[in-house]
Amino acid sequence: MQLVDSATLEVRGLHHAYGRRAVLRGVDLTVRSGALVGIVGENGTGKSTLLKILSGELRPRHGSVRREGRFGYCPQDVVLNDALTVRQHLEYFRAAFALPDLRYAHEIMEVLSFTEYADQRAGLLSGGTRQKLNLTLALLHDPRLLLLDEPYQGFDWETYQRFWHLAARLRDAGRSVLVVSHLAYDAERLDELWRLEDGVLRSVSEAPA
Repeated sequence: MQLVDSATLEVRGLHHAYGRRAVLRGVDLTVRSGALVGIVGENGTGKSTLLKILSGELRPRHGSVRREGRFGYCPQDVVLNDALTVRQHLEYFRAAFALPDLRYAHEIMEVLSFTEYADQRAGLLSGGTRQKLNLTLALLHDPRLLLLDEPYQGFDWETYQRFWHLAARLRDAGRSVLVVSHLAYDAERLDELWRLEDGVLRSVSEAPA
């Protein structure tokens, strides 16, 4: 399957189940360049399963996923080494992505307002600050597509606003941002909003009340 013009993500007919419990029953989705897209759904509807499949962490029972260019994935469960500092995490990922420097990472840290924690060990960070680092690591290599699972959990109101400012900035730069959450916060900020329900995606305007 070829990606449609200007799309960074093309999903067709995704099915997945855990044992006999079907979670995804035919998910179709196209995310275009420069789009800010949201997916909402109740807990247990398969949102995290869907993102794991989109990121390649999990193989679906059926269906196809095609991505264009580099992508970043920010999982709901923060995966950090508590013994390492914020700076050491950044350096580790810089080496992994073969980046020449950390200027972009520092720019993101400024936007999210946690530069003062650069030399703090991850195990001593608050939940919100750990999430800021989690998001920064997903963005470090300037991906064309960003997959975010509950990205603002633990954020205070100011940081929440900063997150949406960053998301809009990425969209304006031609990046694609997919935000998955259990509630449709600030839906007016999104270009598209979908609800994962009964294993399929429905446009919110079409979904039953």
